Amino acid sequence: MSKVEDEVGRTVRYEHVPGSPLTEVQKRNLEELRNNPDREIDLSDIPEMTEEQWKNAIPFALYRARKEAISLRIDADVLAWLKKSGPGYQTRVNQVLREKMLEELDTPSSQHYRNTNPGS
Repeated sequence: MSKVEDEVGRTVRYEHVPGSPLTEVQKRNLEELRNNPDREIDLSDIPEMTEEQWKNAIPFALYRARKEAISLRIDADVLAWLKKSGPGYQTRVNQVLREKMLEELDTPSSQHYRNTNPGS
């Protein structure tokens, strides 16, 4: 572990150098953590969620789908319609398909997506 300070000396950052041995203090801290049962961890500043809070939780609310490049054949008039709004027609294709998919799924997660992504 090496100590790095900025030019002004106000910010101190510690960087772990892979392969560097742990100090005795670090070893003691790790051993103390290892021996501390979960029940002794102070959670007063981060209380556990209640059943009521979990009931309203939205699965995958922060999920962002991975994009995949494909080759797609669509009718010329459909492509012209998508392109008439300007750049971004591929994004519009995805939005139209996603909206249709979410309508068919009709889950709390899909409802959340529609509510937080207007126009999609």
